Amino acid sequence: MSHSQGRSRRTKTNRVRRVMLSVAVCVGLIILFAVAWVSARTLMAKAELEDAIPLARVIQQQVSSGDAEAASTTANELNEHAQQAASLTSDPIWLAFEVLPAIGPNLVAVRQLAETVKDVASDAVIPLTNAAGAIDIASFKPVDGAIDFEAMLQAQPSVARAHSALMTAQGDLDEIDASQTLTQVSSAVDQLRSVVSEVADGVGSINRALLIAPAMLGSEGPRSYLVLFQNPAELRSTGGISGAVALLRTEAGQMSLASQVSSTDYTRYDAPVLDLPMDTRGIYGDITGRFIQDVNLTPNFVQSAELAQEMWRLQFGQTVDGVLSIDPVALSYLLRATGPITLPTGDVLSADNAVQLLLTDVYVAYPDADEQDAFFAAAAASVFSAIAGGSADSIDLIGALSQAGAEHRVLVWSANDVEQDVLADTTLAGGLPSSDAETQRFGIYFNDATGGKMGPYLDVQTAVGQVSCRADERPNFVVDVTLTNAAPADASTSLPSYVTAGGKYGVAAGNIKTSVSVYGSTTMENLGVTRDGADVGYHPAVDAGYPVSGVTIELSPGQTTTIRFSWLGSTMFSGNIETQMTPVIHRNETNKLDLAC
Repeated sequence: MSHSQGRSRRTKTNRVRRVMLSVAVCVGLIILFAVAWVSARTLMAKAELEDAIPLARVIQQQVSSGDAEAASTTANELNEHAQQAASLTSDPIWLAFEVLPAIGPNLVAVRQLAETVKDVASDAVIPLTNAAGAIDIASFKPVDGAIDFEAMLQAQPSVARAHSALMTAQGDLDEIDASQTLTQVSSAVDQLRSVVSEVADGVGSINRALLIAPAMLGSEGPRSYLVLFQNPAELRSTGGISGAVALLRTEAGQMSLASQVSSTDYTRYDAPVLDLPMDTRGIYGDITGRFIQDVNLTPNFVQSAELAQEMWRLQFGQTVDGVLSIDPVALSYLLRATGPITLPTGDVLSADNAVQLLLTDVYVAYPDADEQDAFFAAAAASVFSAIAGGSADSIDLIGALSQAGAEHRVLVWSANDVEQDVLADTTLAGGLPSSDAETQRFGIYFNDATGGKMGPYLDVQTAVGQVSCRADERPNFVVDVTLTNAAPADASTSLPSYVTAGGKYGVAAGNIKTSVSVYGSTTMENLGVTRDGADVGYHPAVDAGYPVSGVTIELSPGQTTTIRFSWLGSTMFSGNIETQMTPVIHRNETNKLDLAC
């Protein structure tokens, strides 16, 4: 090889090296640029999402308060953040980086998160705020006894679209795999799941109401409803004894109380007016179907309503289209919207004194049972008249009804199967508690066995917990119910005999006797009951597939006792525990128990 040939080869080799080096540098620069690009867009997308997600709750509050203009402004702001976040996470470079180990799962989750927020903003939030802006919230309250259901019909398509979008978003969020992502990413996914779930529940309730309310208000023809005024001074599973009953008529949005009767106007039937399930007979007895005061011994309001419907038909010759119930605590919430009301008796009923007046003072002022029923009826009619007449504040009225519904103080049953299907999975339906993979729900129900009106003196505290000590990891669940008789020590003489029952039913005057029934889920095994740490006899049963433990407790004034109901779950469980309870007068939050093996 000549010297010139060797120099030529070296030159060629150096040229190749320079080209390769240049390519490597370019590739490196491209990679650095791509990394910087993705990193910068990640930070920007994160900022957009952090600004967007909390705005959903702000919008909900603004719509609830009737500030449609502010809600629309906030919705547009949310939409801008959402659109920008989605744009930042969908370019080709971002998508290419999603295949990389470690970083890829984070990028996929952030992109899916951004897409979901964008969809919620455009398909749910904007339609809802537009509907809120187009319809005055005041149109949803009665005026001169009538509700403009046309406003509901106009709002329903937008609300239905929003609800559908939120349900889709919930499914999309459930499919996001955040198990291999950074804490910041998984926390954002959890936060959005919580927000979407909360908003979806609220919008779902509104959607169901808009679906059935016009027809129930008589948009398709006149309707009639039985209204049970439940009195928790004498507890029943769904609230209290029905001493006063009314017939409500609706037609073309117009509402009126057609008649009011007392429980004493009903026949005492020798046998149940409808065939009772064997479970109901075994737990609550045949009296559930014989007396209007006892139709709600069972916690299944559908069954209670059907019995009440049949009793009204037998007594007054008319088949009603549905049954509603409400209690004095719910009336006190409604009085926040109406303001104080002067009753025909001259008494002034307000949000502050309604519970005391209706459940305690009335028995001193009106010792006769018929007078008491008349007083209850007059109070309910006066509140109804104030609302129907249009004097209630719209925002406060919606808030009052929402709170009463959430606490099971307002219940609704429709004889129309389509409407009842819409109601079925709401708190208004008064159904037995339904558990799922995320939440275990227990039912806690009380029935007075004193025969008087000692409910205002019964304090109820509840607590729940779980622990897994078995090799198969099946959990042990515990429900504690603590009852206290808060009546004065001299209750036997200081309280009217109508309140204490005066020993008429075998309970010493001043004592409170209560039947407690706790329902587990359909897959649980009953492990028994203790009272103050000692085993106690109880009534094990099954109601519609639910295992039930029942005990009856009698307490003297000042006495307290804790009853523990124990259950064995079928499979490993790490979710939440909730309780569904008789809406007692003095409502307390359920506490969490720390249990050890």
